[in-house]
Amino acid sequence: MAEANYYKVLGVDKKATDEEIKKAYRKLAMKYHPDHTKGDKAGEEKFKKISEAYAVLSDKEKRNQYDTFGSAGFQQRYSQEDIFRNFDFSDIFREFGFGGQKQGGVRFTFGGGGGSPFGNFGGSRSAQHPVKGTDLVYELPLTISEVISGAEKTVSFKHSGRVENLTVKIPKGMVTGKKLRLTGKGEPSPYGGPAGDLFINATIAPDPFFSVKGTDLYLKRKIRLTETLMGTSITVRTPDGIEKRLKIPAGTKHQTKMRLAGQGLPIMNTNRRGDLFIRIEVDIPNQLSKDQKELVEKLAKTGL
Repeated sequence: MAEANYYKVLGVDKKATDEEIKKAYRKLAMKYHPDHTKGDKAGEEKFKKISEAYAVLSDKEKRNQYDTFGSAGFQQRYSQEDIFRNFDFSDIFREFGFGGQKQGGVRFTFGGGGGSPFGNFGGSRSAQHPVKGTDLVYELPLTISEVISGAEKTVSFKHSGRVENLTVKIPKGMVTGKKLRLTGKGEPSPYGGPAGDLFINATIAPDPFFSVKGTDLYLKRKIRLTETLMGTSITVRTPDGIEKRLKIPAGTKHQTKMRLAGQGLPIMNTNRRGDLFIRIEVDIPNQLSKDQKELVEKLAKTGL
């Protein structure tokens, strides 16, 4: 089964509603249905593709799997038989005015036994793919330190009706959004096929000092008004615990970002790292003492 962008096949947006998807399919089905194409092979192939797209996007579970894992990942989990299994287009075709199954024409059968719904529609698949078991997803929180150094974590999850503990080696750079796939650790197949997979989804736990964006880290540091006017230097502790001196030039503005290259989080499967950004915040006092006010008034008279 070739990769396909089902949304593009139906000409709808990824956020399309069920009704919009149905409407788009109806329009295309009216155009490419065999009753209209009359043996046109290109039209038949188009009809197959739009029907496959509709079978996926009109089913909540299949659509969620497709959106989660993308076309390639989805098609590793679903054969064409899986896509059309127990899906009855007959009612839809009757609604569209095609009359369901046509004697002597295209056969639309979507029974529990599987098989292509286009049995007389240019041949059938020679090989049958066993149905894979359901995949499991585990959300794993990690500290910044664990992302930097890597870690071994024990995950507990319900598998086949029981709780299973599994030790997982977490590589460096496992930032939020990255996944580990543990083949065969999902639910067993109800049809004798291979077991599903377990996906470990990483999430970086909140940190008291650093905020995270991808592999870059952000740190806030306050300086006094006089320091922003005259310039200064500050000490910054990196996430590795190393102290770095950072020069703040005179005239640095509030909310200026300064970068320490390569001091962020590891980039997975490389020897590179993201950056550490220091956001400079100028500390403006809410109140001035008498002496401070007099000095500011003197500065004001100089045009500053």
